[in-house]
Amino acid sequence: MVIRIDIGNRVQLRKQHPCGSDEWVVERVGIDIGLRCEGCARRVLIPREDFFKRLKKIISVRIEDGEEGK
Repeated sequence: MVIRIDIGNRVQLRKQHPCGSDEWVVERVGIDIGLRCEGCARRVLIPREDFFKRLKKIISVRIEDGEEGK
């Protein structure tokens, strides 16, 4: 199964951040996944392989203009 991650998606990871939040916004996609914590706004880079191990669920997907039907 292939999971598509795009910039602007909100995701929930398995472990909480030290600030207490477990929700993150995807800010960069590449070899590393760049995330911003919803609780304290800290930014982190996680290797793609580790990100998919830590991913619990995708909370929301950003819808771009013209892609509503997809």
